[in-house]
Amino acid sequence: MPRVARRRGRGRGGRGGEELRVPEAEFTSYYGRPILKAPVWRWDIAAYLFTGGLAAGSSLLAAGGQLTGRPALRRAGRVTALGAVTASAYFLINDLGRPARFHHMLRVAKPTSPMSVGTWILTAYGPAAGLAAVAEGAPLLPARGVFSPVRRLLPPAGQAAGLAAAAVAPALATYTGVLLAGTAVPSWHEAYPELPTIFAGSALASGAGVGLLAAPCAQAGPARRMAVAGAALELWGAHSVETRLGLLSEPYRLGTAGRLLRAGRLLTAAGVVGALAGRRSRVLSALSGAALLAASVATRFGIFHGGVASARDPRYTVLPQRERIRRREAGQV
Repeated sequence: MPRVARRRGRGRGGRGGEELRVPEAEFTSYYGRPILKAPVWRWDIAAYLFTGGLAAGSSLLAAGGQLTGRPALRRAGRVTALGAVTASAYFLINDLGRPARFHHMLRVAKPTSPMSVGTWILTAYGPAAGLAAVAEGAPLLPARGVFSPVRRLLPPAGQAAGLAAAAVAPALATYTGVLLAGTAVPSWHEAYPELPTIFAGSALASGAGVGLLAAPCAQAGPARRMAVAGAALELWGAHSVETRLGLLSEPYRLGTAGRLLRAGRLLTAAGVVGALAGRRSRVLSALSGAALLAASVATRFGIFHGGVASARDPRYTVLPQRERIRRREAGQV
């Protein structure tokens, strides 16, 4: 509790007295401990958020390349998706501490648990993305001999697996946003409408970045359209969490989170402009793709750091609670 400051002054009739002055409240917690326990997640969870989105966006890119007859786009998307989902699984298992814990989570399917649902999404997505990527190596197998049947069967199997991975990709791209919003961390919880949208846009933009980096200009049309769609979702969501949440928007504007999210906006805008302007320039397309990938990293890490910062400061827990109580008492809720 803040102490009341006192100062000497003159009361009525010129007699000395005390005038009470109440200072502004200092938001401290019991013995200096946070009201909420801040997430113990390290940087590897932020990296997990990025790589999962990259895998999802790359599978959607690959499906677009497959359906429109753009082999370079398809190949880049499939190979990147496998690499990204492998990295994502590594970061998740590294945070869990032991690989067996991931296996234990598969014992139960709990629809009300975003973590349980996410584990099953990864389990469904991984083999499909893996088979689609392996199918890209079919032309390297000998046309005759023991491997000839494998060479014939891999391409159609890869087509089916690629479409299956793309079907699961939207869930993979957005479930981490639901996971963060389901926690008690103030700035994550209050941003529950925006986080899945931001992560969906970030996934599309990062997948587009892969296409712009790897595919020739003539085949990069779907990647450019993905870049525009992803940037629109990502920029709208990031702007909303920085302006709509009142006090809880503050952690997204200040400190590390603020710097990362501002960098993400600039890189996203630059990437989209470059993607549209560089239709005939391989160099400009590649630079735009790199900018979109960097923007996705900055956005994911910015959202992560913003939530952690809000859990560490007691006022982001206390003041919104008081405001909700005040509105209820006033009959507004």
